[in-house]
Amino acid sequence: MKNDPVEDIHELIQRNHRWAEGVAATDPGFFPHLAREQAPDYLWIGCSDSRVPVNQVVNMDPGEIFVHRNIANLVGSNDLNALSVIQFAVEVLQVRHVLVTGHYGCGGIRAALDGREHGLIDNWLEEVRRVARQHADELDALDDFDARVDRLCELNVAAQVESVCRTAAVRGAWERGQELAVHGLIYGLSDGRLQPVGEPRTGVDGD
Repeated sequence: MKNDPVEDIHELIQRNHRWAEGVAATDPGFFPHLAREQAPDYLWIGCSDSRVPVNQVVNMDPGEIFVHRNIANLVGSNDLNALSVIQFAVEVLQVRHVLVTGHYGCGGIRAALDGREHGLIDNWLEEVRRVARQHADELDALDDFDARVDRLCELNVAAQVESVCRTAAVRGAWERGQELAVHGLIYGLSDGRLQPVGEPRTGVDGD
């Protein structure tokens, strides 16, 4: 039998209070410092999957990484949410790195490949299907469906890196000579490790 929703939230708040008390006991100045400003060097654009806890994955404290997440870590040219996050991170926070991070076994990538109808999300995943069509020969050569999913996870990261590099905020930063690199990364659910996808883009050698 499931707990009452009110009890669940009460427990969640209590967990938060225990965490906050523990942090404050260890570092009394942590929260006052955090409240004054945020100055992260990194913007993480990743998947919403609950198995990829961003700060834990990169072993960073709150305030050290700016985060945007959605299904299948997409950066669409008409996604005002993602574009606004990128602009704020690049122009206001002056991040030095944009990390486009996918993960193996991604449910969104799997849904884009399985040929079934999934409702509203099918519209969102059309960009992933476009990437799959571009690489159809390579993907079709893989006999195992899971292998095709994982390869498309990598190909999608590379495609979204290109999308980030085409945004006005990133292009403008490079034109101004701002130090900014765009990276593709892939995360392994089975081992907790990040690996690079392609080479970093800096606007000098690839734009």
